[in-house]
Amino acid sequence: MKKVIFIIMLLFFQVTVFAYSTEIIPGGETLGLHINNEGVLIVGYYKVNGDYINKNLEIGDKVTKVNGVTIEDVNNMVDLIDKYMEDNRVTVTFVRNDEEQETELELSYFNGNYRTGLYVKSFIVGVGTLTYIDPETNVFGLLGHVINESKTNHRIEVKTGNAYNAKIENFTRSANGSVGSKNATILEEELFGTIEKNTNYGVFGFNKQKLDKKTMKVATLDEVKTGKAYIYTTNQEDEIKAYEIKILDVDKKSKEKNFYIEIVDEDLLSMSGGIVQGMSGSPIIQEDKIIGAVTRVLVDDVKKGYGISIITMLEEGDLLKS
Repeated sequence: MKKVIFIIMLLFFQVTVFAYSTEIIPGGETLGLHINNEGVLIVGYYKVNGDYINKNLEIGDKVTKVNGVTIEDVNNMVDLIDKYMEDNRVTVTFVRNDEEQETELELSYFNGNYRTGLYVKSFIVGVGTLTYIDPETNVFGLLGHVINESKTNHRIEVKTGNAYNAKIENFTRSANGSVGSKNATILEEELFGTIEKNTNYGVFGFNKQKLDKKTMKVATLDEVKTGKAYIYTTNQEDEIKAYEIKILDVDKKSKEKNFYIEIVDEDLLSMSGGIVQGMSGSPIIQEDKIIGAVTRVLVDDVKKGYGISIITMLEEGDLLKS
């Protein structure tokens, strides 16, 4: 009997096998991101009639239902509160630390309207750089890090989302102590793809465009070495160019900070001052292979930052096929 049980366990034991492509299309394009969150996220408080109310809800809580009805967005939440409010109160469902709870929301009448005293957000808009497209699956990855809501630092959970083409307008230069940015116009009439998930290792989705670009071989961490490398990123002329960087160190044990890098290209430094917001996801190339993506900047030394291995991103993106 023991042998039979053992065989059955083997038959039904699931193993995840990663089958990412060994050749992918490198990115460098700037994309605009619009992600709708699951429920609405509490990001702050304001006084109503001189008092803060609803402090039973905390910043970072995600409100998902009003009177048992699922919330679609902020406007829908307002409509549901108006519909189900009794005696200036309504029951809401919220998630805190991955645990679903219920509480009463107090409403206070002020200037002709009922107020909750809560600042909430149901979507986020931003700009990032495409890292890769897997030509076999059309899965794309960008950023190389998670998107958090800026006020709460809580991860945005994707309900729906789209990536759009974007046009670089100018750069706000980085300086030590102050990180700059790529400033871009999001072209919402030019859909690049759908966004499916937001993870510690990047944002992933499915490409909807056909890019006439050649593939590039993927390098494992064992192939990466310190020294010269390049990043592909868009410049002020909205063109993708290769800019020289230096890999200062390689960490094979980390999941998110595999490369310690420094921008050394004078043209890029003149334009950006160093690594800027919106540059995250720029693919890192060494010896004609894609090795990873730029992910972080050191605020006190903006020429330097970190990158993530392309293997980690490909493994995460590969899970979309499961």
